[in-house]
Amino acid sequence: MSRSFAFVLALLMTFSVAPSVYAAKDDDSLGDFQEKLGNEWVLVKHDKRREIKTFAKQEDGKRFRSFKVEANLDGDMASFVRMITDFDNYKKWSWQVLESKLLKKVSPTEYYFYVTHDAPYGVPDRDIILRMIIEPQTPSRPYLTVKFNAVPDYMPEKPPFVRMLAEDMSAKITPMPNGKLHVINEGYVDPGGAMPSWSINFVQRNAPYATLLGMGRRLQQDDLMSSKTPLPFAVYNADNLP
Repeated sequence: MSRSFAFVLALLMTFSVAPSVYAAKDDDSLGDFQEKLGNEWVLVKHDKRREIKTFAKQEDGKRFRSFKVEANLDGDMASFVRMITDFDNYKKWSWQVLESKLLKKVSPTEYYFYVTHDAPYGVPDRDIILRMIIEPQTPSRPYLTVKFNAVPDYMPEKPPFVRMLAEDMSAKITPMPNGKLHVINEGYVDPGGAMPSWSINFVQRNAPYATLLGMGRRLQQDDLMSSKTPLPFAVYNADNLP
């Protein structure tokens, strides 16, 4: 059985329950939830212990729901930047990533990279090319922003993978004085092709949360925390902002 798929920006959790169980669970609960959604954010999940909140809304003209996730994660800005620019290791924290690799470095703050995602049972796996643009911190702006946008036509399709049409996200990362990072990530994912409604609902409900959960765990792993890899640009934490 293959694992469940998602985007975003993924992510992290292996589920052993059969897809039919997910379908029964999520179709019943998410069908009513979908109908209630409008253009305003609605709280989907609040994990108080891990300080993670997820939200959803249904924007006009879009096939699927948009998502937002907010979290306070243990970590520093240097580790965060090393994590998102370590393109070979997105599978260590991003939802159900099979492979990821850098395609082109345009500048220290702009990259193109390729990602494949494990899809639900009976559905072809997905792939996507993403353009990432980073806006570093400045003395007047202590936070860092990261934007991901899908570039489906950047390279030819690679069957049997189905090319995703969107995996667009915008994240704001702000260092806090207590050794944490405040992360807000908003996005929209279109998996392309045909997918069962239960699998799309399941991914939309769980992937944003699992992504931030995986990110929090990755930021605490020794190889990242002790890394001496040079940073592509200067970063600052809350206690040493310029």
